[in-house]
Amino acid sequence: MSTTEFNYIVVEGPIGVGKTTLARKLAASFNGETLLEAPEENPFLPRFYNNPGPNALSTQLFFLLQRIRQIQDLHQRDMFRTTTVADYMVEKDRLFARLNLEPDELALYEQLYEHLLGDTIEPDLVIYLQAPVNVLLERIEQRGIDYEEMIDQNYLQRLVASYTHYFYHFEDAPLVVVNAAEIDYAYKEEDYEMLLEQLLTIQKGRHYLNPLPF
Repeated sequence: MSTTEFNYIVVEGPIGVGKTTLARKLAASFNGETLLEAPEENPFLPRFYNNPGPNALSTQLFFLLQRIRQIQDLHQRDMFRTTTVADYMVEKDRLFARLNLEPDELALYEQLYEHLLGDTIEPDLVIYLQAPVNVLLERIEQRGIDYEEMIDQNYLQRLVASYTHYFYHFEDAPLVVVNAAEIDYAYKEEDYEMLLEQLLTIQKGRHYLNPLPF
């Protein structure tokens, strides 16, 4: 598969796994553009990590509206002339909602999701980055964002489990599952080139890049 056949690539995985780093590198390799989450714009997020219960719904609704605006922008791009690489999948917003919201809050969220989101754009390729919780915690600490350091280990474990379950059943696009604990695409150029080389061979189905078990 040539790079021109990748119109829309999505990089996914739990917090701290390196989604944005990989999305930016891929966009540079494909002479494309990025579509990035902007968690720093969400004023409710620090409050959520400090006290999840009363701040979960406002945090989730802000992200939902933010993603709607970004999808509207994506629809306006000429995606047949350039590659867009995103560091999130719109549909994963529901994963967080189901993890964090109370039943009545989730019902309200689902109504707004169905009413507001509209048509999404299906990716040509999804890259799911995996890493164990201890690795994620180390990386969160290394990047030094204050409110992220309040993330509870049990919450992160439940989040990882939710991602695992979601992508175990995922069949909507070609999927590459990457062991991001052992493949250092951020700092080792040979690791990134190995990953990129495999991506260029993907046409359909599920694939694994996992040189060492973890």
